[in-house]
Amino acid sequence: MFQDKKVVVVMPAYNAAQTLRKTYDEVMAQGLVDLVIVVDDASRDETFALAATLPNTVAYRHDKNMGYGANQKTCYRLALEHGADIVVMVHPDYQYTPLLLPAMVSMVGHGLYPCVIASRILGGRAICEGMPVWKYISNRFLTAAENVMLGAKLSEYHTGYRAFSRGILEKLPLESNSDDFVFDNQMLAQIVWFGFTIGEVSCPAKYFEEASSINFRRSVKYGFGCLSTGMKFRLAAMGLLRCKLFPQRKGEQT
Repeated sequence: MFQDKKVVVVMPAYNAAQTLRKTYDEVMAQGLVDLVIVVDDASRDETFALAATLPNTVAYRHDKNMGYGANQKTCYRLALEHGADIVVMVHPDYQYTPLLLPAMVSMVGHGLYPCVIASRILGGRAICEGMPVWKYISNRFLTAAENVMLGAKLSEYHTGYRAFSRGILEKLPLESNSDDFVFDNQMLAQIVWFGFTIGEVSCPAKYFEEASSINFRRSVKYGFGCLSTGMKFRLAAMGLLRCKLFPQRKGEQT
């Protein structure tokens, strides 16, 4: 609980049995999380069985693997159904430190920002901390391109550590987004589209075998998906495209 606001942490999980407990323990050690929701996307390991044993946790399992974006859709739906006022997505692979939870929750809870992301780029230590050089270069290129197309100034669009107010989650048309990894990117673009501000905090990240990561081929697909999202945003803003990702905003003419 943060100032009478219910704090819910959601964990989109896939084959995370080796790191789930460690992530959960550190999340709960922060002393402000009321509920953890683990959505298992039909893992092949014991992720769901382990999640079901954790206190103050809702464990939910997809009958089949539906994708990272679909997993998040379930996470946010369940968080809202359970009365969340502040929702933080933390990957259960322990790549991002839960020690940032108090700072991110405070920024949302005090009304400073309806969305806060933990940036691996702020602080300038991404490569030193193990981010592959090719991934760093692509991150910087895509971020620069998206900032131009969206008219924003974020340090990165690709972090999986994010905090949201209830109001912003209720506003965004998340069901229109991809069920794959580009969901993350589309969500931030929608936040900008509806005029919400996004806060950032610097976040160290770990890179190791158990940490979730997509391979090079899927990264290329993700990259083109990000560029496509940015282009659709720009065309929609110019009135040249109508799409479900970026619906007409209040006050705009048809």
